[in-house]
Amino acid sequence: MAEKKEKTEERKGKKKTEGKKTRIGIVHIYTSFNNTILHITDMAGNSIARVSGGMTTKHDRLKANPTVAMFIAKEAAEKAKDAGITSLYVRIKAKTGNPAPGPGAHAAVKSLSREGLKIISIADTTKTPRGGPKKKGGRRGRRV
Repeated sequence: MAEKKEKTEERKGKKKTEGKKTRIGIVHIYTSFNNTILHITDMAGNSIARVSGGMTTKHDRLKANPTVAMFIAKEAAEKAKDAGITSLYVRIKAKTGNPAPGPGAHAAVKSLSREGLKIISIADTTKTPRGGPKKKGGRRGRRV
């Protein structure tokens, strides 16, 4: 009886992807408050899929919507699977100087994992302003 339990535990412990070859890709997600753009490349930087909010919906106001971001990620994930990609590095980028990415970033990442792609890591690659040109408004700021 004890031997049978050990054998079944050994079978459960084996990886499902043991015989399959894993191919890794990079997902670049650009989210602003006006649009969401998802671009999947392989490790060499060759483009596999590029989908944006405008390609999915015809309403301008919905391009940055989390629901539309889910559809974008679903479409890009299908193209990535066709290319043989199984695992992804995720790089989220927002507009320079914004404190947080747009509303579609979290929904897109969640949808990619739900499609069966393994997410290795998530990194925020938003650029930070370091000084730069003088802001408009003068010494006392912009008076409204």
